[in-house]
Amino acid sequence: MDTRRKESESEGKKRIAKTESAVKTVEKAETVKVEQTKKAVVKAAKAEKVYNTRFEKKLDELRWLYMELYGNSSMFAELCDQMHRFYEERTDVLKKLDSKREADPDWYKKNDMLGMMFYIDNFAGNMKGVESKIDYLEKNNVNYIHLMPFLDTPKGRSDGGYAVADFRKVQENLGTMDELEELTGACHEKGISVCMDFVMNHTSEDHEWAKKARQGDGEYMSRYFFYDNSYIPSLYEKTVPQVFPTTAPGNFTWLPEIGHYVMTTFYPYQWDLNYRNPRVFNEMMYNFLFLANKGIDIIRIDAVPYIWKELNTSCRNLPQVHTIVRMMRLISEIVCPGILLLGEVVMEPEKVVPYFGTVEKPECHMLYNVTTMATTWHTVATRDVSLLKKQLDIVNGLPKDYVFLNYLRCHDDIGWGLDYATLKQEGIEERSHKKYLNDYFQGYTGESNSRGVLYNEDPVTGDARFCGTTASMCGIEKAGFEKDKAAMKSAIQMDVMLHAYMFMQSGIPVLYSGDEIGQVNDYSYKNDPDKVQDSRYIHRGAMHWDLAARADDPKTVEGQLFGQLDKLEKIRKKEKAFMTNADTWTVETWDNSILCIGRYYDGDKIYGLFNFSEYDKTAWINERDGLYKDLITGQEMEAAGVNIPAYGFYWLKKE
Repeated sequence: MDTRRKESESEGKKRIAKTESAVKTVEKAETVKVEQTKKAVVKAAKAEKVYNTRFEKKLDELRWLYMELYGNSSMFAELCDQMHRFYEERTDVLKKLDSKREADPDWYKKNDMLGMMFYIDNFAGNMKGVESKIDYLEKNNVNYIHLMPFLDTPKGRSDGGYAVADFRKVQENLGTMDELEELTGACHEKGISVCMDFVMNHTSEDHEWAKKARQGDGEYMSRYFFYDNSYIPSLYEKTVPQVFPTTAPGNFTWLPEIGHYVMTTFYPYQWDLNYRNPRVFNEMMYNFLFLANKGIDIIRIDAVPYIWKELNTSCRNLPQVHTIVRMMRLISEIVCPGILLLGEVVMEPEKVVPYFGTVEKPECHMLYNVTTMATTWHTVATRDVSLLKKQLDIVNGLPKDYVFLNYLRCHDDIGWGLDYATLKQEGIEERSHKKYLNDYFQGYTGESNSRGVLYNEDPVTGDARFCGTTASMCGIEKAGFEKDKAAMKSAIQMDVMLHAYMFMQSGIPVLYSGDEIGQVNDYSYKNDPDKVQDSRYIHRGAMHWDLAARADDPKTVEGQLFGQLDKLEKIRKKEKAFMTNADTWTVETWDNSILCIGRYYDGDKIYGLFNFSEYDKTAWINERDGLYKDLITGQEMEAAGVNIPAYGFYWLKKE
């Protein structure tokens, strides 16, 4: 009996102990839960404080600009509410990156910035494919990639992806929004920023707004420019230039099914958005913030100058465009200050520069150095650096806060928008010179080794643009076809020299995928019915990974190019004189074929010398302040009377 009582008491104690333990576990869990809740509340409060601080700082100017443009307080209130919502939806990882970049606003102006642009399908098939190639991007010293248009677009009516049917959907063959977010996350882990195109000027005719407008829905028709007769369109046509006079003439398209004209500045299937309607601005900003929240770091605003339309004007570069871009800058600085705005303004410098805004009220963080690119190829064709030197002097004279993206070529054609006023003083006429340039790069004249095709040729004006890869324009395609080793050596030398010159310019250099291995023109586009009418596809060919596999073999063309560019890129990242905000200037060489660029930053001075001719030359510079060391070869010399071989170059650093 005593034994059973003792056992019962023992069991009771165990149950009590177990209960007490369970109670303590629950209490502990509750305590942890309370602590977690407290931390979450504190974290949310801190985040809210951060947002409110940004919002209050920018609110007055944002409200003033919005009301000046639209005078609609309810739409402004809606915009503010949505901005807060998108901020709340922004991930903690992106908010942390925002804070880091806010603390270092010049993070993108360092000498380690190097970009590469490519079409996702051509480069690696799809989003997942690009993610699998991040190691290759790192091998190229790239820390900024521009994913060419990947949003949903109609097959055969895409304009290379610039006719967007859905701003929140990825083309099905390229992946999904979730996969985009995974890709940007993987890039961020490797310190790589991601850029995408934001096509603001127009939508595809397959966009849901356009579909409803085509059905006669007045609300959606008001988001575009519709007219039921030709009178107003005819007035626009008197003052608005044509973008594609041969392939898509005129600025309006007749829609017989609804008996209306719709404004289509670019192609008939791209309907211009009406930014006089605040609903258009608001909804496009929500798309903008949605994409930023997917991890996009750099938003390239496509066709910026065209955004605002006004009767009796050219509908280019109107003041309201700057109001819109400034509001975009303010909105991004409130919601996602880690991102950058890159403006696509394909115009002469005096029309490009205003899109930087002012130091007090900035607009775009970066702009393309378009005119310099075109002038570079003019220099190749003429072997005369005079115009290029003048162009660089203009750029170098701008405030150091202005950051240009420099490139030898991109996805687009090369338009010969040169300084013809200056050329005319030398007896060079615009029409005849454009013909010479196009003939030269097709390989018809001027002892040219270039290969390529024309784009949008106008038989009336004689105007045309040119398409071709860097390697083909430098002669690598021709030398390879003819199996001419001497010509190949010269072509590779020219290719490397041009990249070395681009790296020396003020700003951020961007490579086009395939240029690092000398990929040549792809003529297969002529066999594709969806591409055959657009010769720009000649330089948008698929990446040849079999050729990329030769990048480490110095006996191959790919290996020679890759190895030399790799060396230049690493030197650039090491030398502080290549900082974007370094002092940059040109130096007279007393030889029209040789360009000299100087760079100075924090005690370091470097001169870049570039021979644009196929003959050995001497640069008659006279820097007698001691010895200089060529950063490429290690050779020591004076920076005076420098002998430079054909298509050769030096990066001379003051010792």
